Amino acid sequence: MAPVAASAAPIRILALGDSLTAGYGLGPEDGFTTQLERALKAKGLDVTVINAGVSGDTAEGGLARLDWALGGGADAAIVELGANDMLRGMDPAGTRKALDAILAKLSEKKIPTLLAGMLAAPNLGSDYGARFDAIYPELATQYGAILYPFFLDGAAAQSTLLQADGLHPNAKGVALIVERMLPSVERLVGETKPR
Repeated sequence: MAPVAASAAPIRILALGDSLTAGYGLGPEDGFTTQLERALKAKGLDVTVINAGVSGDTAEGGLARLDWALGGGADAAIVELGANDMLRGMDPAGTRKALDAILAKLSEKKIPTLLAGMLAAPNLGSDYGARFDAIYPELATQYGAILYPFFLDGAAAQSTLLQADGLHPNAKGVALIVERMLPSVERLVGETKPR
């Protein structure tokens, strides 16, 4: 993939998410969006990653602020929502409806999107897990979004990569997440044309 020409304006990637995107418990240099932008620039890509993460946000909360988040302009989007819905045991149908509406709006605006999935905790039961886990691959297929199946892949349940709460990645955990997600984000950049 050819690097984005430096003479053009940087590609603006909107990262719409919850505390995992926001960088909960981390310094400004260690959060997901900062580390991702650094990694993309190290690959020679002229990209700005906009942190539109809000700690505690649900998929419906993300939908409610999508127009505002897009107000600054976005050429591409990463959507990372649903973890709080799952942790609160909310009905997966509501999570699906909100994510569907987010992806529909991004699709309508012709904004290439990467959907970062979440997996249900085992203690919620197999029925809940099956309904929740299916949301991400099904919606990604429906809208032609790039699917990154599990945002916390490699870091979940690894105490050395998590903060004391056992849920949020520490700086090393974020670095691993970025490393694993980078090929998918590079593909997103490759599908994006600056506006």
